[in-house]
Amino acid sequence: MPASITPPKKKVAVIGAGPVGLAAAAHLLERGLEPVVIEAGPTVGHAVRQWSHVRMFSPWEYNIDKTADRLLTEAGWNRPQPDHYPTGAELVEQYLEPLATRTRLKDHIRTQSVVTAIGRVGFDKVKTRGRDAAPFEIRYQNGKGPEVLRADAVIDATGTWFSPNPAGANGLPALGEREARDRIAYGMPDVLVRDRPRYAGRCVAVLGAGHSAVGTLLDLAKLKEQEPATQIVWLLRGDAPEKSFGGGSADQLAARGALGTAFAALVASGSLTIESGFRVNRIAREGDRIVVAEAGCPGRHVAVDELVVSTGFRPDLDFLREIRLSLDPALECPPALAPLIDPNEHSCGSVRPHGARELAQPEAGFYFAGMKSYGRAPTFLMMTGYEQVRSIAAELAGDHDAARRVELVLPETGVCNGAPAQAAPAAAAAGCCAPAKTAPAASGCCAGPKAS
Repeated sequence: MPASITPPKKKVAVIGAGPVGLAAAAHLLERGLEPVVIEAGPTVGHAVRQWSHVRMFSPWEYNIDKTADRLLTEAGWNRPQPDHYPTGAELVEQYLEPLATRTRLKDHIRTQSVVTAIGRVGFDKVKTRGRDAAPFEIRYQNGKGPEVLRADAVIDATGTWFSPNPAGANGLPALGEREARDRIAYGMPDVLVRDRPRYAGRCVAVLGAGHSAVGTLLDLAKLKEQEPATQIVWLLRGDAPEKSFGGGSADQLAARGALGTAFAALVASGSLTIESGFRVNRIAREGDRIVVAEAGCPGRHVAVDELVVSTGFRPDLDFLREIRLSLDPALECPPALAPLIDPNEHSCGSVRPHGARELAQPEAGFYFAGMKSYGRAPTFLMMTGYEQVRSIAAELAGDHDAARRVELVLPETGVCNGAPAQAAPAAAAAGCCAPAKTAPAASGCCAGPKAS
């Protein structure tokens, strides 16, 4: 090639314009590569906007990627106070939107573009010889119709927010769950403001034991103070409520520790009913309520007005059918990560930093990053994602030493494979959890609920 001819930049498709996806684009741009960010939502941070009311338990100093910070500084950005704990809305308004609209990234982002499939040009999943040299073909849909993008590498940072786990304890939707979906919310509804009319003065069950469930239960307790007729039921699959209390004062993220401490106090107050060891099998309508039930004939069951399912999330892999993937069979994450984040083994939110080597797939040039890289595991931290994409960008740019280098120290949670920080009192009874007159049938031996 003549010296006067400059080779084209390596093009990298980044799927998802959340915090980690935009950080990936920033690192790629700084490395002299060409990022193309494809976002399904109408604006950047579309998933974050769904939990805009939630205050994060990490302050700004942990939520801003260093390379993105440099791009923003070039644009005259006023950096937020590092010790302030932003809400989801503040994260979007003060960080993601300026990054996407005021920096050099603005010409690299395509919104309202839903990726439908990814493959290799001229190769189906089975064909091997010459595969690694073929560009990726990313198909997506926007307002103009189907579009195609070709890229040298792909970083999937689509997250998991729009793929919540169902209520069924077996990982499948509970029987009748889809039919009762108008009474079911997933994740963290805004029970104090946007969704207040739906929950105020009603009997609400929350299923789950992680941060989303804890945050929702605490918000419902605040709602109950203002609307005393509100009744709260905590449904958890495990038998140890105290596992949700976290590390308390030992947690190096003070707000995360305080969340667990506040929740322990709420449980001790007896203002909510606890149904532990509750493994949902069936959801059915009975009059104006829904009945949430375990398997059995008759099984344990509660009758409530609304159900919030906060049982975690899972990755959407449907559009990757033609990509060669290696995933842990349980967590659906890269196999190298599984031993570090498996909730069966430990509850640490502090997983050692990792990068391109651990995230690489059999499909050369394809990487998971961000929340999706953790599959079904619940302990992801945003700063972990920033370190992931720093390493991936370095690897794609050919700087293998930088890709292997660790440039992140994570704060400890104060709890991991240890004894619970605090003990939970016995659950108090509440009127909304009295057995329904008719239990939903788990098999033919029991009568089903009355029709609504």
